[in-house]
Amino acid sequence: MSGRSGRRVWTGLLAGLVVLALVAGAGLWLRAAHADGRLNSLICDGDCGPSAVAAPDGLALDGDDAAAPDVEPATGADPDPAALQSAVDAAVRAPALGPHVGVRVTDLATGRVLAEHGDGAFTPASTTKVLTGFAALATLDPDSRLATRTVLDGDRLVLVGGGDPFLLSAPERPAAYGERADLRTLARRTARELASRGVARVRLGYDASLFEGPASSPAWAANEYVRAGIVAPVSALWVDRGTGPSGATVADPAAAAASVLARELRQAGVDVVGAPAAATAAGDEVARVTSATVRQLVEVVLRRSDNEGAEVLLRHVGRASGQPASFAGGVEGVEQALGDAGVDVSGLVLGDGSGLARSNRIAPATLTGALEAASRDPRTSALLAGLPVAGFDGTLADRFDAGSARDVVGLVRAKTGTLTGVHALAGVVRDPTGRPLAVAVMADRATAAPADVQAALDAVVTAVATTGG
Repeated sequence: MSGRSGRRVWTGLLAGLVVLALVAGAGLWLRAAHADGRLNSLICDGDCGPSAVAAPDGLALDGDDAAAPDVEPATGADPDPAALQSAVDAAVRAPALGPHVGVRVTDLATGRVLAEHGDGAFTPASTTKVLTGFAALATLDPDSRLATRTVLDGDRLVLVGGGDPFLLSAPERPAAYGERADLRTLARRTARELASRGVARVRLGYDASLFEGPASSPAWAANEYVRAGIVAPVSALWVDRGTGPSGATVADPAAAAASVLARELRQAGVDVVGAPAAATAAGDEVARVTSATVRQLVEVVLRRSDNEGAEVLLRHVGRASGQPASFAGGVEGVEQALGDAGVDVSGLVLGDGSGLARSNRIAPATLTGALEAASRDPRTSALLAGLPVAGFDGTLADRFDAGSARDVVGLVRAKTGTLTGVHALAGVVRDPTGRPLAVAVMADRATAAPADVQAALDAVVTAVATTGG
């Protein structure tokens, strides 16, 4: 081969490698851009949310699409209850699970019980969010959005909280999960409208009266979670999930949000006189910003196991159910939504919507019943789409990563639950024939290392997903 020919060959190879690198780089950019929301305006005309992300092969449920029909039974062989019961009985013997274990496995489409273990109700930890999410989708309009507004009465401008759990102080770039409403945008819209009305100077008030009752659950022993900064005081008006600039929770989220708006209004050219003060909203609306849809909010709460978001949704459930927008009213609303859907609520005790309350009690049958009910109605089917995917995202991103559990990576959607000594999983698996099964596994007296308990839970779910076919 001549030097010139050789150079031509090497030049061609180099050009090919450059093209491949560009294609790969473009692919990585597209994935990142979709994840952080830069493509939302092209793909979804707004915030895509997790429901727009394609499920891994083999896991696409009818519930993944907001307008999907009911889940249809798989065409494969019927599950073998005897084989499933044997598999569950063997898996729950793992010492790491401790002496109090509950399991329920049902056919998602029919509700037929295929295997079970243990009696009564268990401390559920964050699997409580399955019930909260179901109730939110069942009682609220899943496509509705929550508005944060400013209203003007004379020279007083009032910031009105609409219970947006993910309201930001300023736009997030890149966005962690799509676009969210923020007070900087609200301030700029407000400033423009005030200028058009000839208003240059205002006093600022804030109204968080949409919610009522205590800001922390009576079921949280001595307010330990709020005092420790694990969860913010629940409010209809907050920014950055009730935290301040340092990232620590604030004592008065509504006042802190109003202070942020005052700063942003001043930067937008509005003369804000004095310090913000609590007020009752009155007058004409000036501007607003809106949250993602309720459907998307539920998905985020489930994927991230967001405690603050769950408690805010609980308040909305109470209000939409004709109950007070409080912890107690929200619990009444959840129980009402479950009852209306025909879900077995035997032994159900709730003190919150997030699962932080150790006094909560949920039976595995209630969790699988909520999943079954969700799958029957397009209004609530986003509950299934919002569950984390084993080995892929959310709280299951690092689970099912050892031994035989690797066989079901991408084939399990489930909500986790973890408190000291408490571990649970509730979700949907595909058996070897492709049939979707609802499964709940709960252990609330475990003393082994958390990683060992979680591996044992994963093994129970793996046994369910790999039996039959």
